[in-house]
Amino acid sequence: MEPIYILIALVLFVIIVAISNIKIVPQSKAFVIERLGAYHTTWDTGLHIKLPFLDKIQKMVSLKEQVVDFPPQPVITKDNVTMQIDTVVFFQITDPKLYAYGVENPMAAIENLTATTLRNIIGDMELDHTLTSRDTINAHIRVILDEATDPWGIKVNRVELKNIIPPSEIQDAMEKQMKAERQRREAILKAEGEKASKILVAEGLKESQILAAQADKEAQILRAEAVKEQKIRESEGEAQAILAVQKAMAESIRMINEASPEDGYLTIKKLEAFAKAADGQSTKIIIPSELQSLAGLCAGVKEIVTDTENKQ
Repeated sequence: MEPIYILIALVLFVIIVAISNIKIVPQSKAFVIERLGAYHTTWDTGLHIKLPFLDKIQKMVSLKEQVVDFPPQPVITKDNVTMQIDTVVFFQITDPKLYAYGVENPMAAIENLTATTLRNIIGDMELDHTLTSRDTINAHIRVILDEATDPWGIKVNRVELKNIIPPSEIQDAMEKQMKAERQRREAILKAEGEKASKILVAEGLKESQILAAQADKEAQILRAEAVKEQKIRESEGEAQAILAVQKAMAESIRMINEASPEDGYLTIKKLEAFAKAADGQSTKIIIPSELQSLAGLCAGVKEIVTDTENKQ
């Protein structure tokens, strides 16, 4: 009975060993395999069988893009300003074998390489240039890190400067400078606004004066046209009145001529005309001969009447 138990135990041991040496590599992973202490192969995604006691999984590598945030590093600018700058590196493992055997501690190596590269770049730049050249610094560091980490099986995709922290006194000076700049811009904007407002007011006043002058001109033209039309109507009325008088006089003369007036009537009309002439401002009056004889006759008659009254 004992050999049977031994056989069963041996079979179970073989099964357990066989199962334990069946490995499944998940997606975005890679296993570096050593056989008898030397590199043997790299397992990709899928099912793999490892020889017991001979093969060893030396390293499990993630092929996803990874992000590492390094702590702030002290750097000195060209104008001797010490700043604290922390960086963020985005990288991806492209060769698991080189990553496993290329460097002892890849993360520490990348951190130190980033710090030294950053010091070299910032040392050639002044403070103001450093604060305004993030993209340039990022691109420069990425190129240097990518070339340096290529033998380690690492691809550096992107490098970002997370924070640039200058000394407190520099920060105070920068805040004062920014405040002064904002005040200057505010004053300029205010002055430009007042200038634009005055220009608009002046243009409005100018346009109103122009419109008022045009309105006055049009009103004068209308008044002149109205006066002209009134004078025309008055002239037409006077002409019509004169024409009516002339027609009436002509008609009266015609009627008088048709009636054959006597000399006495004509003499009376002459006297009426003489009386009207005597009422004028003229100093000389020319009396027709007929009126002179008539006046002498009237004087003789007046003397006879006077003598008769005296006799009585």
